[in-house]
Amino acid sequence: MVERIDDDLDRLALIADIGGTNARFALTDAAPVPRILHSRTLHNADYASLQHAAEAYLGDIGARPRRAALALACPVHTEEIRLTNRAWSFNRNELRDALGLDELNLLNDFGAVAWSVPALAEGERVHLYGPLRSGLEGPVSVLGPGTGFGVALLVGDAGRGWQAVETEGGHVSFAPIGDEEHALARWMNARHGRTSWERLLSGSGLSSIDAVLRGIEAGVDVGTPHLALAPREPAEVVAAALDGHDAVARRSLARFCSILGSVAGDAALIHGARTVMIAGGIIPRFIPFLRSSAFRERFLSKGRFAAYLESVSVQVVTHPHPGLLGAAVALRRPDATETV
Repeated sequence: MVERIDDDLDRLALIADIGGTNARFALTDAAPVPRILHSRTLHNADYASLQHAAEAYLGDIGARPRRAALALACPVHTEEIRLTNRAWSFNRNELRDALGLDELNLLNDFGAVAWSVPALAEGERVHLYGPLRSGLEGPVSVLGPGTGFGVALLVGDAGRGWQAVETEGGHVSFAPIGDEEHALARWMNARHGRTSWERLLSGSGLSSIDAVLRGIEAGVDVGTPHLALAPREPAEVVAAALDGHDAVARRSLARFCSILGSVAGDAALIHGARTVMIAGGIIPRFIPFLRSSAFRERFLSKGRFAAYLESVSVQVVTHPHPGLLGAAVALRRPDATETV
């Protein structure tokens, strides 16, 4: 739950979820159950840097926190940090000093989502497939499309405690199945030299799938890096697909769901997962469409390990800000973050 309270703001800690498109900021207190307070979403394009966005938020709220946990859509294990899908970079020590912090914790954005999973209430996740269990069973593959495609691993259990493992699994090479996906891979390879999961399972990826399929319908050679048809915005593709009158948009969204099923199954096998949690800003918009798509078929299409995957619980995270929640959880676990 996102709350607003009147409190001594300087006693609170800063938390943030910084993606390629939006920067979400909030404050959190020391309560045993993490609370998200004074939440704001800023558009990255309106700010020159992460520092400027954070200063704008803190100035608007009127807070001067001494501790912070920032979830970032990039690796966070070096002194110099550069976002993967946004031209923002900074030195972690310089950012800490510029914001007047005593402690700055950095974590990967999907690492933060993984930390949020044990803290989710029943109403903040939706069961898709597999067994319905009373509690969370690990290992947990946490993945999902947004501006990019995030992958993380959650290991442990409620008794011994949980540990999030950050990864860059979204950049694994895509394995196409069938003529349509091979056409997508040819076009992506012509543009980028290779095709990763993220190139297709993201907002821009959905736009690219739609553009390629419309190009095929129009007789365009998809083996070249340029298409005659300009990509549509991903929200436009989703709206057209759900409306039902745009056949190519429906094919595009269906293909997106099929590829996601394959990737989710691959991740579950790699991680030895007992649970798969799908997060990100895209999937919660069309859960019924996903449920009726070929996602399940492709998830299980792993030969001799189909039976294993049938025992994996697949769920969708519907909490509005799991990255913020995860940052608040991680702030209570200093060993889970990169601290300066």
